[in-house]
Amino acid sequence: MTETPRHAQTTLTIETRGTGLYPFSGSVDRWLREIGARMGVATIFCRHTSASLTIQENADPAVLHDLSEFFDRIAPENTPWFRHMQEGPDDMPAHIRSALTDVSLTVPVSGGGLALGTWQEIYLFEHRRIPHARVVVLHFAGY
Repeated sequence: MTETPRHAQTTLTIETRGTGLYPFSGSVDRWLREIGARMGVATIFCRHTSASLTIQENADPAVLHDLSEFFDRIAPENTPWFRHMQEGPDDMPAHIRSALTDVSLTVPVSGGGLALGTWQEIYLFEHRRIPHARVVVLHFAGY
């Protein structure tokens, strides 16, 4: 007998404390187990323009530090030619950093969980200095 593919969707709120990378693969894996996902695809979408998503190493914290520092250097605050400063000097740099990364990720689901590599973690990359409640949409398609 052939199984009918199914879809499931939910939202996840990630509370940030300011600029930084916030891991949340475990929350996605828990949701996949709750819905009984076995095999398919998870789409992870960030509903913001000043935060983004990335998959990075989870073993050496220096990776996250270096990544943050790199983005600070390529999109610095107080750049005199930025016009969009409505929410402060970190506003336009946050939009640039978000444009250079991703707001959506697609990750295979295998064996009931994310098919990430040994050292991989999904992070919400907060580009603003003040705390935010960031909403991420999770969508599963598969069996």
